[in-house]
Amino acid sequence: MIDSSLKEIAAALRAKTVSAVELATESLARIEAGNPKINAFVTVDRDGALAAAKAADARLAASHGGPLTGIPLAHKDVFCTEGVLTTCGSKMLSNFVSPYDAHVVTLLKAAGAVMVGKTNMDEFAMGSSNENSHFGPTRNPWNTDKVPGGSSGGSAAAVAARMVPIATGTDTGGSIRQPASLCGITGIKPTYGTVSRYGMIAYASSLDQGGAFGRSAEDCALMLSAMNGHDPRDSTSLERDTEDYTADLARPLAGLRIGLPTEFFADGMSDDVRAAVEAALAEYRKLGAVTVDVSLPNARLAIPAYYVIAPAEASSNLSRFDGVRYGHRAAEYGDLNDMYCKSRAQGFGAEVKRRILVGTYVLSHGYYDAYYIKAQKLRRLIAQDFAAAFAQCDVIAGPTCPTVAFGIGEKSNDPVQMYLGDIYTVAVNLAGLPALAHPAGFGAGGMPVGLQLIGNYFGEARLLGVAHQFQQNTDWHARKPAV
Repeated sequence: MIDSSLKEIAAALRAKTVSAVELATESLARIEAGNPKINAFVTVDRDGALAAAKAADARLAASHGGPLTGIPLAHKDVFCTEGVLTTCGSKMLSNFVSPYDAHVVTLLKAAGAVMVGKTNMDEFAMGSSNENSHFGPTRNPWNTDKVPGGSSGGSAAAVAARMVPIATGTDTGGSIRQPASLCGITGIKPTYGTVSRYGMIAYASSLDQGGAFGRSAEDCALMLSAMNGHDPRDSTSLERDTEDYTADLARPLAGLRIGLPTEFFADGMSDDVRAAVEAALAEYRKLGAVTVDVSLPNARLAIPAYYVIAPAEASSNLSRFDGVRYGHRAAEYGDLNDMYCKSRAQGFGAEVKRRILVGTYVLSHGYYDAYYIKAQKLRRLIAQDFAAAFAQCDVIAGPTCPTVAFGIGEKSNDPVQMYLGDIYTVAVNLAGLPALAHPAGFGAGGMPVGLQLIGNYFGEARLLGVAHQFQQNTDWHARKPAV
């Protein structure tokens, strides 16, 4: 049943042909069977899931259920969950049990979704491969020698392996779209401020945004509809009414203008990814869309701008993890300063330490103007480039990643090459725009390729509708790995 779409599962629940408890039990069984090989989950909450499923069955029996009532769900382990471990994939928080729920968790509980567990991730969401976790790497369900992408790789792998139909993720520089592409599922990052960051442990506050993974655009639309809305506890939450993202699913593509940035189709994209992307664009043209050339001249500067701004914010955000109030504390130390130093040295992994050091450097006296301020100016230019492009088109399309999933360990010793995997995604976060990735074919070694669609501010419904029409006429999203 978990192989079905959310609509089909919801219909079966309402028709009483399956119960929420049976669905949760099936999900838990799949996790038990597949997780030793894939390592998608850090924590499985069997008792909590079955209790929530019983409550969902009671709601359904009283005809109070919605589209997510009784649906098994996984949360990326960056979202605080009351009474359940929230580790951020780090030794620093390996024993942290949150006393409250993140706003996203609260909303999805209210919608009746059944949380079965918390998914593995790059430590504090810093990574593009899910190899930086204290709990070991997550493996791609299509080939367990390959990475699933990061930092939300656990959530993407769990959905791709059909352990759960939907999962939450966060996207700071592509961390939803990249793993969605590499794992052959659909993932959406909404406009910055659309989904509350309250209870979502921060990496880079001006870039982080919660979003959704599902098998299809329709599944993501149903999930995101339950996640969005203003939250007064989050100062970056936009004061907008809750939106129904299923509104544009049936809208035809006739006359849709798809912008193709020349910078996205230059050197750097592998031939197999290029072939899949071009085939997907040809399908869009068959459905009535037209493609137009656009330019994002500052896109080439997105990576250096991002890797100044994001580490600077991370340096500030992670200063709170000092071993005093919660989290890891060194067992032996001399004085207070020694406790700080040893706790942080032991609690953080290599990539987190690298970004803290970079961030502290660019914020230091004498370098703040030279690096951080210049990066913020570039950020504004990148946003202006997108604004100019959207004057000529309705959505922007291109590759999500320059290659298909690479081997575990293949890029671990070359951080720059790892960072370049985000070359098509980070500009979106710098501008605060919505974007999604959906399955568009397969490349070398039978590994999935995802097409990225970028929308104008608050254009999530249109993006999801565009992807949905593509998926109504193709079956890439319906294919699943053999695990």
